[in-house]
Amino acid sequence: MKGRSFLKLLDFSTEEIRGLIELAKDLKSDKKNNMEKQNLKGKNLVLIFEKDSTGTRCAFEVGALDQGARTTYLGTVGSQIGKKESIIDTARVLGRMFDGIEYRGSSQEKIEELAKHAGIPVWNGLTDKFHPTQILADFMTIEEKKGNLSEQKLVYVGDGRSNMGNSLLIGAAKMGMDFTLLSPLELFPERKLITKAKEIAKDTGAVINFEMLPKKALQDADIVYTDVWLSMGEDFHMWKDRIEMLKEYQVNKKLMGYAKKDAIFMHCLPAFHNLETEIGEKIYQEFGLKELEVSDEVFESEQSVVFDQVENRVHTIKSILVATLG
Repeated sequence: MKGRSFLKLLDFSTEEIRGLIELAKDLKSDKKNNMEKQNLKGKNLVLIFEKDSTGTRCAFEVGALDQGARTTYLGTVGSQIGKKESIIDTARVLGRMFDGIEYRGSSQEKIEELAKHAGIPVWNGLTDKFHPTQILADFMTIEEKKGNLSEQKLVYVGDGRSNMGNSLLIGAAKMGMDFTLLSPLELFPERKLITKAKEIAKDTGAVINFEMLPKKALQDADIVYTDVWLSMGEDFHMWKDRIEMLKEYQVNKKLMGYAKKDAIFMHCLPAFHNLETEIGEKIYQEFGLKELEVSDEVFESEQSVVFDQVENRVHTIKSILVATLG
């Protein structure tokens, strides 16, 4: 995989995804046992964040530092990208100075263009369509908690058109999982992506389903996964319609009760499960809701593995860096 970009899981085979997960497990073990070897000494990485992040930024910075690489952070006010400099020119500038580029922003098309012209590996930290580095951490966490991916039923609850809905759909298809997307019909993924996932499933043995009824979808679920109902960058006024569409899809004790007793709960964060954020408080003042996509009871329960997911972001991102640069 040396020299390749990591833009979406559609670009990689089942075996390559499996290899990245196994490498991440080895790197995690090495770090825990103080045996880590630095494979990226002398490498310089640039991290472009057009959208803010805690987990993704820290995972890239810690992962790079652990492996001996140096990072340069470019935020929304730290460069001329899209203002005085085109994405193509930016790619050619950064490609002459750095060994790899991480991009987190609003457009999958933009990161594809960046990778096309940079001449060095480009890694997707999140776009409007996909969030592939998150999926590797999720799958690693599932295997740590539940076992082989192909033996698990994963149910994603909420906005099926989101980058997480899209990415879990393709990731589950690639890894031969039993996957159900639980969502209102109008929030199902694009038909083209559904067709592609079902084509992949024919080769991997994955089971792909779409459902609108929580009780039916969650029966025998091993993993229940949700995400925020409104993506970063979408206008606040859209909350009213989105809440109306998804209010019956909140992952609470009732919904978790439809799944297996030992089911785990997952979320890629940030999560609106209480009033301890500015947006959470604003939504409460506007709509009277103290919790959104997940109840605080579920988020803080023993079934929740959300912070294990966060930790594994370091190891899976490190795996991507080592595989494409080492």
